Amino acid sequence: MFPKDKLRRALALYAVTDRMWLRGRSLVACVEDALAGGATFVQLREKEAPCAEIALRARTLIPVCRAAGVPFVVNDDIEAARVSGADGVHVGQGDAAVSEARDVLGADAIVGVSAQTVEQALAAQAAGADYLGVGAVFGTSTKPDADEVGLAGLAAMCAAVDIPVVAIGGLNARTVPLLAGTGADGAAVVSAIFAADDIRTATKELFATVKETLCLETN
Repeated sequence: MFPKDKLRRALALYAVTDRMWLRGRSLVACVEDALAGGATFVQLREKEAPCAEIALRARTLIPVCRAAGVPFVVNDDIEAARVSGADGVHVGQGDAAVSEARDVLGADAIVGVSAQTVEQALAAQAAGADYLGVGAVFGTSTKPDADEVGLAGLAAMCAAVDIPVVAIGGLNARTVPLLAGTGADGAAVVSAIFAADDIRTATKELFATVKETLCLETN
């Protein structure tokens, strides 16, 4: 399992996969390019796939993430995370509770929780979440039905909790600089990485922007 004392730093550029953007490219190759460009965390997001299929895809990605020293989690599916040997899971407010994830994956697993309000953020922290995914900060085509929390909402949640917070929703090279001063520990990105024609270059540019914006020490 990825060491939790390095988690806050590892959230800097959080890459969330989405196969709709691959355009015939392999998921493994795209993740390898993202890692080569500087992605510091990878989440496998497969909302419609069955557990066995998610676990199979996770097993193909875990070796490349481990080789890069980057944590890897599965979105929502705790059992797929367990079977595949992922570092953990990210759950939403409507998904499995932190306690269930802990029961299945153990105390060492990384458990992230989505939050849209200060109340949700505090509840997730109290339940033992390792980090929060806060958003949507801006409107996003990836999750068009997501409530927009805005920069003020993000800042309020960052101030309310002690655990790391990664911003998500509508983040790209243009919007990442707007995170300055919010207290966020990182930016989670989907299409700005995986929809790019040159994933490695796009990720490299995003990483530089994130590092400068959030004043991060990532080494």
